[in-house]
Amino acid sequence: MKKDTILVTGANGQLGSELTTALKDLFGEEQVIATDIVQPQEASEGPFELLDIQDAERFSALVDKYQVTQIYHLAAILSARGEQNPVQAWDINMNGLLNVLNLAKEKSLKKIYWPSSIAVFGPTTPCDNTPQKTVMEPNTVYGISKLSGELWCQYYFEKFGVDVRSLRYPGLIGYKALPGGGTTDYAVDIYHKAIEGKELECFLSEDSYLPMMYMPDAVRATLELMEAEADKISVHTSYNLGALSFSPKEIYEEIKKHYPDFSIRYQPDFRQAIADTWPNSVDDQQARDDWDWKPEYDLAAMTQDMLDNLKKLKTVSV
Repeated sequence: MKKDTILVTGANGQLGSELTTALKDLFGEEQVIATDIVQPQEASEGPFELLDIQDAERFSALVDKYQVTQIYHLAAILSARGEQNPVQAWDINMNGLLNVLNLAKEKSLKKIYWPSSIAVFGPTTPCDNTPQKTVMEPNTVYGISKLSGELWCQYYFEKFGVDVRSLRYPGLIGYKALPGGGTTDYAVDIYHKAIEGKELECFLSEDSYLPMMYMPDAVRATLELMEAEADKISVHTSYNLGALSFSPKEIYEEIKKHYPDFSIRYQPDFRQAIADTWPNSVDDQQARDDWDWKPEYDLAAMTQDMLDNLKKLKTVSV
C-alpha cells in the first residue's frame, strides 16, 4: 500500500512549525514536504520547498514531484495584518485555497486540511457559547475570507467529493514560534515579557474575553480530525473548536503566581475593535460527538508548561 505523502503550506508559521513536526513524527520525515514563501530560519530534517501559494503551476509541479496524497494548507494572512492590506489578504487567502481545492479535484488527492477561525463570526453572532450553526456576518477581511473559504470547502465536497476538513481555531498559544499578526497575539507575547522581566503593553482591554487554545491541543485536534473515518465527519464547512476562554486580566493574574513583579498596562488599539466582534466562548459539542474531541489544558496547566519551556529555550539561546 502506497504511503501517504503530506505537503504543508505555511510550514514556517506558528501553527505550521509545530504541526509539521507532529506530521513527521506520524508519517516519517521524508513523507512530509514543508513549504513556505521564505526559507526557514533554522534547518530541519526532511524536504523543504519554496512556494508562493498563488503560483498554481509550481504548486501542481510540487504535488507531482513528491506524489503528494494530502495537503495541509496553513498559509494565510491573519486578522490584524489583513486589515492593513485587505486586498492582498483576500487574494492570498482565497486564491491559495482555490488552488489547493482544484489540485485535490484534478489529482484525486486523498485528504485536504484547511484551518478556519473564530473570525468567521461577527458583531451579530451570539457571543457566549457560540453555536456551530449561527448568524455569521464577519466585518474583517480575514473573517470574510475564512467564511468564504468554508463555503468553498463544502462546495468542493458536495460537487466533487473532495475530502476537505477544517477547524475553526480560537486564538493559539505556543512557545516554539512567535505569532504572525493575529488579534490574539498578546496571549503569546505576555509569557515572553514575563520571562524577560519586561512590562507588557496589551493591545486589548483587561476584560476582553476570547476563546483560546494551547498549541499541543490544537495540533492534536487537527490530527484527530484528519485521522477520523470519513463517515464520522458531519461538518464540511468547519468545526467549532473550544478549550479555554479568558481575558488579559485573567492570564496576567495566572502569570503573577509565578512572577509576582510582572506588570501590564492596557493600551487598546485597532485590534480591540476586531476582538469585540468575536465570541467570548464557543460550543464545540459537534466535534465532541463526531470524533471525540476533548481539550487537555486549562489556563493553569498551559501557563506552567509555557513558562517552563520558554525558560529552557531562553537558557539555551543565551
